[in-house]
Amino acid sequence: MSSLNREQVLGVRHWTDTLFSFTTTRDRAFRFRSGQFTMMGLQVEGRPLLRAYSMASANHEETLEFFSVKVPDGPLTSRLQKIREGDIVLVGRKPTGTLVIDNLLPGSRLLLLSTGTGLAPFASLIKDPQVYESYDQVILVHGCRQVSELAYGEELVDGLRRDDVFSEIIGDKLEYYPTVTREPFRNRGRITDLIASDKLFQDIDLPPLDLESDRVMMCGSPSMLADLRNLLIERGFIEGSHGEPGHFVIEKAFVER
Repeated sequence: MSSLNREQVLGVRHWTDTLFSFTTTRDRAFRFRSGQFTMMGLQVEGRPLLRAYSMASANHEETLEFFSVKVPDGPLTSRLQKIREGDIVLVGRKPTGTLVIDNLLPGSRLLLLSTGTGLAPFASLIKDPQVYESYDQVILVHGCRQVSELAYGEELVDGLRRDDVFSEIIGDKLEYYPTVTREPFRNRGRITDLIASDKLFQDIDLPPLDLESDRVMMCGSPSMLADLRNLLIERGFIEGSHGEPGHFVIEKAFVER
């Protein structure tokens, strides 16, 4: 257990029957970069039961936040969804991950493309002032099946825009584009289709995808990641990694969970 911190749950919020978020204390020695993940979980029958979770909190915040799906028969999430204020969770001390801006070549527009709880690392990134210092525009795209599943992201963005300090940092740089696939909504369709057809950019009145200016981060369903990766490579984008920046990066830690 020396590689794990014991953190106390400060609050839990259930957004839908399948999604919840929670905040915990944060060990003063725990440092991470916005967009990274760590191993997090519970002690079950005397042993740690852990999965990779992105921090949804920014690296400068005093507490940690996590955004999770509920899986009824999931070894961890079937238990994790029942946590309450005062409970203890285990948080790994060694954060990592590819979704950090140093893994991208310089550019002027950053696209953050997510589905479901893949929004979590981008919740961290859009709260980081360094992101807005590095890019002229930040486009956060969140795809879900149902409108209710957008609630976490909608409240997150609205809160940043209403914040006296952060609204000044964001200015008009942050563009939020929620989309759903199974219900009527102002934005409809899969992220890959919306980008391939340029509809996403038409909807927000911005130029289409451009190799010279655009940098892309992706986190979400395996099908979305695979399709978008192929689309980007076909257009000349190069995948980045630690030590070798590129035009786009993918968080693969959750694909085979």
